[in-house]
Amino acid sequence: MISGILHINLLVPPGTLNHAQVFYGDTLGLTPRAVPVHMNGRLAWFDIGSSGQQVHVAIGTNEPASSRHPCFRVESKEKLAELRERVWKSFEKGGEAAPREADKPGEGIRGDQSAEFPTRFFCRDFAGNRLEFSI
Repeated sequence: MISGILHINLLVPPGTLNHAQVFYGDTLGLTPRAVPVHMNGRLAWFDIGSSGQQVHVAIGTNEPASSRHPCFRVESKEKLAELRERVWKSFEKGGEAAPREADKPGEGIRGDQSAEFPTRFFCRDFAGNRLEFSI
């Protein structure tokens, strides 16, 4: 019956939807889309390629070290390495929309490492949401 994920909803603190636009749109390369008119200024929505899947960002609070997270599928090992580098550069550069944590390219990851897990990496966005990226 269930065939995939329609959307995931993440939380960011009040006054930071503009940071979500930068992180999810510019850094991760997701496509911003319109939200319902009555939700303007309270939500940000992004399409994940042409999959029909979306990331919704709403105002709220996160637990600082929560292990809850979405996992984004990336199309190839090469694209995963590219994205990891882009996220790391954003982390190093810093700023209000920069990730709080990022797995450094060429080093270990913050999650379990074993033969059962495919190539992957983690980061925490500017609001503390834990994100996983895998092939």
